[in-house]
Amino acid sequence: MSKKEKKIQDYNWLYSFLRYYVDFVLKLSYRNVRYDGLERVPQNGAVIYAPNHTNALMDALVILAMDRKPKVFVARADIFKNPTLAKIFNFLKIMPIMRMRDGIDEVKKNNETISKAVDVLRDRVPFCIFPEGTHQAKYSSLPLSKGIFRIAFQAQELMPDMPLYIVPVGIRYGSFFRFRSTVRVQIGEPINIGEFVEEHSFYEPQIQINLLRDMLTERMKSSIFYIPDDEDYAATYEICAAAVKKQARLVRNLSENANLHPLDVHFKANNRTVWKLSNMKESEPERAAELLKLGREAAEIRRSKHISLGSVSIKYPFWSRLLKLIFFIAILPYCLVASVFTLPVKAVLGLIFKKMKDHAFRNSVRYLVNLVLWPVLMIIYSIIAYIVMPWQWALPFTLLLLPAPIVAHETWRLARLIISDIRFLSDKNLRGKYKKIREIIFNK
Repeated sequence: MSKKEKKIQDYNWLYSFLRYYVDFVLKLSYRNVRYDGLERVPQNGAVIYAPNHTNALMDALVILAMDRKPKVFVARADIFKNPTLAKIFNFLKIMPIMRMRDGIDEVKKNNETISKAVDVLRDRVPFCIFPEGTHQAKYSSLPLSKGIFRIAFQAQELMPDMPLYIVPVGIRYGSFFRFRSTVRVQIGEPINIGEFVEEHSFYEPQIQINLLRDMLTERMKSSIFYIPDDEDYAATYEICAAAVKKQARLVRNLSENANLHPLDVHFKANNRTVWKLSNMKESEPERAAELLKLGREAAEIRRSKHISLGSVSIKYPFWSRLLKLIFFIAILPYCLVASVFTLPVKAVLGLIFKKMKDHAFRNSVRYLVNLVLWPVLMIIYSIIAYIVMPWQWALPFTLLLLPAPIVAHETWRLARLIISDIRFLSDKNLRGKYKKIREIIFNK
């Protein structure tokens, strides 16, 4: 009797074991990870997650860490050409999918992927596809491809007795490129595919796809910090940063927001500014034009002087800057030692980054290098420590060295912020522009 072919969604003990380490390192990669709306994920059927795509591999890892359930993902097919990599991706529960840019003939090969995806869903294993088709390091969105809808309709047809849902997911990073930033994940309102098909049964399949695409697009947009990707994008983002401190206070003053997580407050505050600016464009176009002009000018000056947006949007300027300086001075001796021991990691990252054109992959590469290289270095350092020191000294040395990559990074991040704060405080013209932006936004 031939051995039963193992499916991608089947239980794998090694995969399940490694998940603990993978999720742990992911959470160390961010200062704050927040999942909002997990209770909206349906428990009575099959689920297709539909997240926005802004940060390469990190998006998938953030979705994976949402809960302990295994999840099956899809990725662009060209990375599966190497047989060894294809086996690794299969172990990681990632399937290939062709994109329109690969050509019509290649896209036709997606039938096998769709068939496997349906099989995954029939086993009630969550399936994740990034419907935008490619990543974009912006707080915006791209047009959705049809692959997710073809999978959903075909799966529902083959599973008439099982509810099937597309669950929109909004991922919002504090920074797309900085290590140890923040990430907030918003679970949107699920779409019941069976109910949708029944309600729109009088339409042709293509029209159903278009209607479902419009519905998912709107639900994804409402789950993210969304800025229209037009000529005003950069100015709008700058205006949001200038206004976020006061907007956050206004959000917190509402009784229903009293116990909101800080990242949720930040999310609501930024969306309030985008909404207010959008209304201003319609009701007061001249005032909106003046505001956007200030936003563009402020952004240009700030970038030219290497000033962080954190210096602009800081909540308690005096105390925050003082605490940063005190902490930096206190931790600097350990940081210098930690920086020496993490030099191999920095060197490897530096070599890889030089060859990378798309900065959106940097956090993904940094995550993988830390995931693999730092444990190897810790083993080497520990062996050397126990050889050259008594164990009473080697043990605390090893324990103190464990958090070195994070401590070193956070300390030098503080140094950059302190320098940024000084530059911002010394630029009266720039501070004046942000003050004027706030006056216009809040109608002073």
